[in-house]
Amino acid sequence: MARNTLTAVISTILLASLASCSQDDSQAVSEKEAITPKPETEISEFVMPALAKGTSPNITAEDLSQRLEILASDTFKGRAPGTIEGEASAQWIADEMSRIGLAPAVDGSYSQDVKMNAQTVDLEQSNLTLKIGDETHALEAGTDTVFWTKRQIEGPIDFADSELVFVGYGVNAPEYGWNDYEGVDMTGKTAVILINDPGYETEDPDLFNGKSMTYYGRWTYKFEEAARQGADAAIIIHETAPASYGWNVVSGSWSGEQADLVRTADGMDRVPMEAWISNEMGEKLFAHMGTNYADMKKSAYTRGFKAVPMSDIQASGSITQTVNRKNSQNIAGVIKGKTAPDEYMLYMAHWDHLGEKKNFATEDAIHNGAIDNATGVSLMLEVAEAFANEEQPDRSVIFVAVTLEESGLLGSAYFAENPLVPLNKIVSGINTDAAFPRGLSKNMEVIGSGASELEDRLLAILETQGRYISPDSNPQAGYFYRSDHISLAKKGVPMLYASGGSDLVVGGTDAGAEFAADYTVNDYHKPSDEFDPNWDFAGMAQDTQTFFTLGRDIANSTDWPNWYDGNEFRSIRDESLAK
Repeated sequence: MARNTLTAVISTILLASLASCSQDDSQAVSEKEAITPKPETEISEFVMPALAKGTSPNITAEDLSQRLEILASDTFKGRAPGTIEGEASAQWIADEMSRIGLAPAVDGSYSQDVKMNAQTVDLEQSNLTLKIGDETHALEAGTDTVFWTKRQIEGPIDFADSELVFVGYGVNAPEYGWNDYEGVDMTGKTAVILINDPGYETEDPDLFNGKSMTYYGRWTYKFEEAARQGADAAIIIHETAPASYGWNVVSGSWSGEQADLVRTADGMDRVPMEAWISNEMGEKLFAHMGTNYADMKKSAYTRGFKAVPMSDIQASGSITQTVNRKNSQNIAGVIKGKTAPDEYMLYMAHWDHLGEKKNFATEDAIHNGAIDNATGVSLMLEVAEAFANEEQPDRSVIFVAVTLEESGLLGSAYFAENPLVPLNKIVSGINTDAAFPRGLSKNMEVIGSGASELEDRLLAILETQGRYISPDSNPQAGYFYRSDHISLAKKGVPMLYASGGSDLVVGGTDAGAEFAADYTVNDYHKPSDEFDPNWDFAGMAQDTQTFFTLGRDIANSTDWPNWYDGNEFRSIRDESLAK
């Protein structure tokens, strides 16, 4: 993508906004064009940072470190989609793809345009209040609650005196014989929901997927289902263990500017307000009912649960927000195959992070996203450079850096709905997200293990390195459903999501677990997720080599790895290939 393309994108980002309009289809992604006012002042070109040294055609720790340091630098201010600095980081990736020898994959460009909205709740004019008996509680944003709306109008968006109904896990899953909304008309009511799904607490393998989270445990699903049920609002009660992150992540991630794809009908099919409340506030609600959080949770994961009206408790809320139409971009480069150029091996990583979060942040408001996910992009680019310097593969290899992952996997969802190549021509894919630069490891961990034949191929490669595969160590967190590969998996494409394991050559599992725990508690989605020159990139280099070898072997074969029999995505893939 040429530099003048970046200038145009920046001009659009800086000044674009438009009045909302609607379309008939409330489900599909809108195709309406952004309206871009003429800039009042000329936007100078963004000064791109340069690599301190040249990169090697071989996979090296130094290459990984160099790219990561640049992507995680304050220059890009946390890589927020739709901002000048965020889109400049995407341009830097496109420039890097060009430099190392990838061809553009989007009709002569590296950029797939992704139309988005940037929505910012005006907290001075917005509120969520709970009337508990005779007392009215105005919830404090950031402390008691975080709220927003998927409706893409400026507001005010109001609801009042909405009766609360505890709907357990907020799940309607016919295949599991489970419907938390059965017999309840949610019109004019607010759904109060637990995080995760019913199998989490019991670990019963016959209840959903036991300890392993299903898609029904994801917050995204819960808000979508509440809208389908016709609720006024949807409130999730936070709890650290089943959510797999603390309240600080909720208050940091869902405050300030929020990004979304442009929706048809301006998202009016969504509930007026989506919110989290703290566990302490949830306890207060249940105490008024004469019970407690633990007992209500137990009833919710017991088969036969029925939704419980939270008598004498009502919610009212109002949202006023700014809505700006912006452009973001997925970045894609390709190495064309010599004998089967219409078949593709896919590598994917998300380039975006949270940007600057001045609401509820420390003095340092820039969320640099070094591990999440400058690591994954650096790894993908290093694989790409290795391919570019080897003999041309038989099949094509495509590399896609997607946007808007932190906003709900939206960039990859857009790619899956608007693929650059037919999905049944993508042989398989590898997603890299949040790699830990913690030194050499004796293993690799497969997230969502037991899913596809890619794991067999991975194991064969690891055995040549004297390493082994570990199953998903934290399946209850649902990480398999929380990264971009799931957008392709839901279309049937076999995807692998794996990372360097925690059994380190130096320090063993104790050292590996300590690194992961420290990052999760202290740095995940915080400004402190910054590049550290003391990190040990040897393990990342080893994993990069593994992913390169895996992709090269597939690209130079006629094999079509599939999901294992019985996997939820197997039938989708089989049907796709049959076409």
